[in-house]
Amino acid sequence: MARPALRVDAVLVQAVIAGALSFAHLHDLAAAAGQDGWKAWAYPISVDLLLVAAWRRLRSNGPSRLAWCWFVIALVASLGANVATAGLLDLDHVPAWLRILVAAWPALAFMGGTLLAHSVTEQAPEPPAPAAPVTETDPEPVTETEPEPVPEPVPAVEDTPALPAAEPAPADPAPAVPVPAALVDHARKVADDHRARTGSPIDTDTLRARLGVPPQLADAIAAQLA
Repeated sequence: MARPALRVDAVLVQAVIAGALSFAHLHDLAAAAGQDGWKAWAYPISVDLLLVAAWRRLRSNGPSRLAWCWFVIALVASLGANVATAGLLDLDHVPAWLRILVAAWPALAFMGGTLLAHSVTEQAPEPPAPAAPVTETDPEPVTETEPEPVPEPVPAVEDTPALPAAEPAPADPAPAVPVPAALVDHARKVADDHRARTGSPIDTDTLRARLGVPPQLADAIAAQLA
């Protein structure tokens, strides 16, 4: 059995070259930021591993905010090192903010790797189960019901004759109005004077007008003069 000839993949070769260059740039930047010795070599490994872990999370579990967030962070760190070592940054005089970012990277990478490894993946909701088909059932037989008996009409009750209305009770006589004796004497003189001038007895209205008293009192005085 013939062995297959060794086939060189151009894409794989390109990936190895790009990874080596990015690895070197990250090492140079870490060394310029004060991370000497083995620590400068650990920085590119940390960045590339975080980038690969986020990409594998996206490929295996689908897109998620967590995976995209750490993928972008690792990609920015790798691209930033490549651009910074392209002559735009003086590696002999690295600014303080860049030294702070390089020194804080291990803690940031550790947190990102832990979250990617132990966080629960967001599962898509399961589609609802299809509803069971509705089968036509035989209609229930209609049973004839006997008509209900109509109740016989109840004879109307004859109206009782209305009782005659009671006659109103006679009104109580008006209470007697007390008349002072002096007023009776004065009224008698007025009546005598009226008879002498007119020849007829004085009536109640004239007496009331002459004395200037209310009608009830005038009636009581006229009754005593009669």
